[in-house]
Amino acid sequence: MADKRADLAGPGIGDYDKLETILPQDYSPLLTPKETQKAITSVKTYIEANLCKELNLMMVTVPLIVDSESGVNDYLDRDGSRTPIRFHISNDHDKNPVQADVVQAATKWKRMALKQFGMEVGEGLITDMRAVRKDYFLDHDHSAYVDQWDWEMVITEKQRNLQFLTEVIEKIWKVLKGAETHVQELFPQLKTDKYPNLPDTLTFLHAEDILERYPNLPRQQRETEILKEYPAIFIYGIGWTLKDGYPHEMRAADYDDWVTETQSTDNRPMHGLNGDILVWNPVTKRRHELTSMGIRVNADTLRKQLKITGQLHLLTLPYHQALIDNDIPLSIGGGIGQSRTFMLLLKKAHLGEVSVTVWPKVLKDMCRKKNITVLE
Repeated sequence: MADKRADLAGPGIGDYDKLETILPQDYSPLLTPKETQKAITSVKTYIEANLCKELNLMMVTVPLIVDSESGVNDYLDRDGSRTPIRFHISNDHDKNPVQADVVQAATKWKRMALKQFGMEVGEGLITDMRAVRKDYFLDHDHSAYVDQWDWEMVITEKQRNLQFLTEVIEKIWKVLKGAETHVQELFPQLKTDKYPNLPDTLTFLHAEDILERYPNLPRQQRETEILKEYPAIFIYGIGWTLKDGYPHEMRAADYDDWVTETQSTDNRPMHGLNGDILVWNPVTKRRHELTSMGIRVNADTLRKQLKITGQLHLLTLPYHQALIDNDIPLSIGGGIGQSRTFMLLLKKAHLGEVSVTVWPKVLKDMCRKKNITVLE
């Protein structure tokens, strides 16, 4: 059980000796650095245009920093292990100062923005979000610099169900598959038997069912094993405590709804209106997360989840008060990793091949020996 507890500590491999064995031994990139930049631009344009089309979204501006006391920053989990960068703006010789956070994600800000921009039911927004997550272990697919398509859409109470969630996920998958086809038409060398394409359809599974299949394995190993059988999956219900006493993975209590009781297709009780898309990455031969998303909490499930996690004190914050007062819309939303998606579709071995950020010397040296060009 100790391994399962450690598996909740956060993303990243956590050991550079282990990472050296994981990075491919015979890697040869399919695109040059210049071709890679052209491909990134093309994929980005395609995905943004088609997400807007499929989900009825519009592009909006998004903050890089938010007021520390607003409650809208994303804490990513529930144990306080991943804290934002916080700084003091002295402003007016400290007569009117502001405490600011660098965003970790725009998850909660987007829901406030739905009201700010006057979105109606069935309308939504999408952002070109940039964030900093200083507490990540920096490996081949985790970076302190995060770029996401953060999106959010207004829904009704009747749409807070698994069927609607599934329909939205399938539209997102259609866009990702379309982007794969699009970029391979521009760069035919990306279509290769060495690295198979994504499957046409996703397999939908509940976190409870995956645990039942692999009861003794920690979460990441469960995901790895199931992806060997189904190379593209959506896992429902991430955050709810499972039969082994642990959630599949930690989720914050104040955005995704992971407490609502649902049913499997054969009418067994399940939990959660959220989840992740994960795929098998044929380059790294590992699990690869593309997006985390879900139907968001309402006033009732917010209280339940805050009580479960011992965070009822958060109800005093402006964001949480707005939820309790039903002052902001019910919604569904998520974040699709941009560099994660580019890495996968362009058949890259490392996030640093598609994203410019900081990496430790040990990682850059390791990549250089393995023919992996990390951008600086």
